[in-house]
Amino acid sequence: MLAVHFDCPGGPENLYVKEVPKPHPGEGEVLVKVAASALNRADLLQRRGKYPPPKGASEILGLEAAGTVAGFGGGCKGRWQVGDTVMALLSGGGYAQYVTVPEGHLMPVPADMTFAQAAAIPEAWLTAFQLLHFVVKIQEGETVLIHAGASGVGVAAIQLVRLAKAIPIVTAGTQEKLEATANLGAAAGFNYKTEDFSEKVLAFTQGSGVDIILDCVAASYWEKNLNCLKTDGRWILYGLLSGGEVHGDFLARLFAKRGSIHTSQLRSREKEYKERLVGAFTRTVLPHLCTGASPRLRPLVHSIYPLHRIAEAHAAMEENRNTGKIVIRLPVWIFCAHFIFAF
Repeated sequence: MLAVHFDCPGGPENLYVKEVPKPHPGEGEVLVKVAASALNRADLLQRRGKYPPPKGASEILGLEAAGTVAGFGGGCKGRWQVGDTVMALLSGGGYAQYVTVPEGHLMPVPADMTFAQAAAIPEAWLTAFQLLHFVVKIQEGETVLIHAGASGVGVAAIQLVRLAKAIPIVTAGTQEKLEATANLGAAAGFNYKTEDFSEKVLAFTQGSGVDIILDCVAASYWEKNLNCLKTDGRWILYGLLSGGEVHGDFLARLFAKRGSIHTSQLRSREKEYKERLVGAFTRTVLPHLCTGASPRLRPLVHSIYPLHRIAEAHAAMEENRNTGKIVIRLPVWIFCAHFIFAF
């Protein structure tokens, strides 16, 4: 099968496509023929050598995929049949024509959804769902500050906060991104490049601050985050885009707010935790991703690249060009007499 590979850590130019052995599903695993995958910041970090996959996970990049069931390992419980259209939460391996997945980490693709749209859901939406419901336990009426509001996780979080009958506000780096987040339901948005978002948040909340902060930026935001965190507020870190080293009276100021700080990674969680997460999401959120649902939620696909242009896709994410997800389309092979066609 074809898969993305890199010989040594570095920039997007190190990525290329090569032939690798097709994986075989183990006990309780399903083989999925991948139609589309999607980029995540974790992929960029792994490519740079800064985020190795968990023990036992595929070395191939890619934390989510959509496609069709192609086979089974032993011990599967009959939840799926060959040919079912599915989307998958992965620990790795999504940038390939086939991937093996624990059967409990699969979700059905809604009937009216394309594979490209479905590939934009598992990692980003399950991350946002986990942060809001498993970690900080969002409550109706709370105000949530979402950094990187136009990212894949941000787009999901805005809509999930609305679904929880709470109030999402965001930061983003361009007016176009702020407009996109407003269209998705953000109650307010602030340009972190041109505005002091903590002042804007305090003005929006009439001085009280926010109940929850979803933060993938970390170090460079700590003072402003504490400025606009409500007393007894919850601040959750799920990324360190600006680094993890903090200087100053961080603990004293957090203590004064009686604030709590949480950290979370999804990729390194145990298989059983991910299965519970996927199950809860499938029951409570997936129905809202179907046509006719009220409210209707939707993934946001910024662009679709064929597999052989994976380096361009990574460069686009590194330059923060995307609003929503960047998706990778896997080649489909059609065998006809003595010829093979790839689309």
